[in-house]
Amino acid sequence: MKVYTYKAYDKAGARLDGQLEAIDKQAAINQIKALGLLASEVVENKESAASIFSSSKKVSLADLEFLTAELSLLLSSGVRIDKGLDIIKRSKAQPALVKLLSDISSSISKGQSLSEALKAHDDVFDPLYINLVELGEASGNLPEIFAKLAEDLKFRRDLQRKIISSLTYPFVILAVCILCIVFIFNFIVPKLSVLFTDPETLPWYTQALLGLSNWMQEYQVFMAIGIVAGGFSLVHLFKQPNFLKVWQETLLKIPGLANSVLVTERIRFNSALAMMLQAGLPIDKALFLAKGNIKNQVLQREMEIVRSKVKHGHSLSPSLKQTSLFPDFYISLLEVGEESGNLSKVFDEIANRSRQEFESWTEKMTTLIEPLLILFMGGIVGGVVVVMLMSMVAVNDVGF
Repeated sequence: MKVYTYKAYDKAGARLDGQLEAIDKQAAINQIKALGLLASEVVENKESAASIFSSSKKVSLADLEFLTAELSLLLSSGVRIDKGLDIIKRSKAQPALVKLLSDISSSISKGQSLSEALKAHDDVFDPLYINLVELGEASGNLPEIFAKLAEDLKFRRDLQRKIISSLTYPFVILAVCILCIVFIFNFIVPKLSVLFTDPETLPWYTQALLGLSNWMQEYQVFMAIGIVAGGFSLVHLFKQPNFLKVWQETLLKIPGLANSVLVTERIRFNSALAMMLQAGLPIDKALFLAKGNIKNQVLQREMEIVRSKVKHGHSLSPSLKQTSLFPDFYISLLEVGEESGNLSKVFDEIANRSRQEFESWTEKMTTLIEPLLILFMGGIVGGVVVVMLMSMVAVNDVGF
C-alpha cells in the first residue's frame, strides 16, 4: 500500500485536503470518488512511504498526543472508534501515523478490541497507555481515559521540549566558539604569519601560536573524522545496557546533575501514578506501570522494591521514603494523602511542584552557562588577538 496526499472538492465546491492509502493512483482516485468528492490533485508521498516501510520514521510523541486528543474529542461526541480512526487517518496526519491507524483499523475490523490492537504496536504505545485503554474499555469510560492520556502526553512533551530548549542555546554558543577557533587558525593566523621572517627569534608564545595553527591545518581533517567517529561510538555505547547502567549510576553521583535527574524522573513517575490512581487502578499495579515511565535503571529498581513491599502489606509512604526519588517534605505530603485516602491529588501536586523546581533549575543553569561560554569564546579569540599584537610589537622592537 502507498500513501497519497490529495486535494479535492465536495458537491458544494469547498476544497478538502487529506491523505489515504491505496494500491495505486487510480485506486486512490476511486476511493476519493466513493467519498463523494472530485479529485483535483493526487500525489504519492514517495519520501514518507519509503520511510514508513523501511521503519526509519516512527510515530513521534507529538503524533501520539494528536491521536489521543482527537480520539478523546471524537469518542466524547459519540463517534464510534473505527469511524474515529478513519476520520483522523483522512485528516492531515503524518504518513507514519496513517500507517499505524490503518493497521489498528484492520485489527479492529477482524474482531479485536482496541487495547488488543494497540498491543501489536508496543514500540509506540507503552504498557501504561495500553492498560488504561483496556480499563476504559471495561468501564465504558474511554473518552475520559483518552483525555487524561492526552493531558499526560502533553505534559511529557512539554517536559521534553524544556529539556531540549535548555540545552540548545549552550550548544549553539559552543558551536560558534569552535567555528571561530577553526576560522582563526586556518585563515587569520596563517595570513599574519608572513609578517614574521625569522621564526626562531620570535617569543615563545608566538611560536606556540604558529605551531598550533600549522598543526590544525595539517591534522584538522583527521581530528574531525575522530570527533565524528567518537560521536557514533558514543551513540553505540548508549545502546549497550551495561554502559547505560554505569552512566545512569554515575549521573546520580554528580553534584548538580543528580538533582536534575531526580526531579525529571519524579515528574514522570508522579504524573503517571496520579493519572492511574484517578482511573481507579490498584496501587500495586499503578506502581508497576508508573515504574515504566522512569528512565533511570537505578531508580527503577528502587521502585520495584517499593512495589514489592506494598504488595506484601507495607505502607506506601515509609517504602517511598527509602528511595532517592522523594525528599522528606514530599513524604510528609504522602503520609497525609495516605491517611485521607486522597493519594492521586498528592501525587499530582508533587508532579506540579517538581515541574516548577525543574523550570527554576533550567533557568538558573542556562543563565550561568551562557556567560561562561561567551567568556570562553571571547578568551580564546581575544587571546589570539593579544598574542598576535604582542608578536608584532616584539618584531618591531627587534627591527629597531
